[in-house]
Amino acid sequence: MIIDARKISWVRSDHTVLKNVDWQVRQGEHWSLVGLNGSGKTTLLKMINGYIWPTSGKLTVLNRPFGTCDLRELRKKIGWVSSALSEKIRPGERPEAIVLSGKFASIGLYEQPSPAERAMAYELLHKLGCKSFENRPFGLLSQGEKQRVLIARALMADPELLILDEPCNGLDLFAREQMLSIIAELANSPETPSMIFVTHHVEELLPCFEHTLLLKAGTVFKSGPTGEVMTPEIMTAFYDHRVSVQRQGRRLSVALNDDAAMESKF
Repeated sequence: MIIDARKISWVRSDHTVLKNVDWQVRQGEHWSLVGLNGSGKTTLLKMINGYIWPTSGKLTVLNRPFGTCDLRELRKKIGWVSSALSEKIRPGERPEAIVLSGKFASIGLYEQPSPAERAMAYELLHKLGCKSFENRPFGLLSQGEKQRVLIARALMADPELLILDEPCNGLDLFAREQMLSIIAELANSPETPSMIFVTHHVEELLPCFEHTLLLKAGTVFKSGPTGEVMTPEIMTAFYDHRVSVQRQGRRLSVALNDDAAMESKF
């Protein structure tokens, strides 16, 4: 089991951020985690990564029950790509060093990598389309280029779980579609671990994310196969506003719908 959350809650002061969250992610499954700002997505991710503990409930990640495992070792098996990580990297750092640091779960490269590790870093950079800027300082890269480097860094440690935390945030339309194409290619590779794609933009969800968890106000609103979760009725209740759900090719779209009639396009 990749994630096994049983009635987990997290309370900060007198405010309940997460409440009775049940979520099971099995080996080989790719999930999307959808929620508006303030829904508790970041708190749930921090908990999965072992940075905070559940106030109540039981949590097992990568078959390691919290309370019986070394969370520092657990984090080495999780690739987490987020804007918070990007902000911690020095602007003058080169992509090769950034990717290699993923092997040691550090911010900055302080270990001496082996020739094989350097070769692997270059292979990942090229796989993710970074060859044209592999020697350029991180601070001079575009947002989309930075995200590619960070995904390569996450894969460097050969993780058992890859978390993409709003990877398209701040990207223009063209860069967003490029990023989604890269993610789709990763999902189709047998070497890629289970992925969690975090977003509040439904149109970013790819067909490879066959399961979806809707998080609202710190609770699980709905979870299951994406086609069963992303219906007009469920999404209308989720957004507290009447919406329509349609397929555009193999992608979904959600739009405000003030008409009386709504039709599912599934």
